[in-house]
Amino acid sequence: MKSIAIVTDSNSGITQEEAKRLGIYVIPMPFYINGELFFEDISLTQEEFYRQLREDAEISTSMPLVGDVTDLWERLLKDYEEIVHIPMSSGLSGTCHTAMMLAQKYDGRVFVVDNKRISVPQKQSVLDAIAMVALGWDGSKIRDRLVEV
Repeated sequence: MKSIAIVTDSNSGITQEEAKRLGIYVIPMPFYINGELFFEDISLTQEEFYRQLREDAEISTSMPLVGDVTDLWERLLKDYEEIVHIPMSSGLSGTCHTAMMLAQKYDGRVFVVDNKRISVPQKQSVLDAIAMVALGWDGSKIRDRLVEV
């Protein structure tokens, strides 16, 4: 059975604390509030984010830096044979397409899931992937199954 790391982003609703309990990795999504950069669940709590929203702050989102994604993957590939990366929907962000492009440089060890999900359904994909790893599925089979459902 291959060792497989599951990676998602914070659009899944999975907090860093929950990720530790689940044994997965969450890339925090960057966003700007009044021109200042924050990372979801790292440098700003959800409560503070909603307070800023109520106060009509100027809020915009961004994609994770390429280097942040590849640094995580490279760290993980020292301990895992494969990575299944489940980003937010390609229909809402360029994050998924960027990850797919980056994955090509990892000799078939990184599998990016584009199943058009975000939030609760994205989190469910992560939970499904965890279950498939436990069943001994490889990264390619997990990606294919998550994309078809």
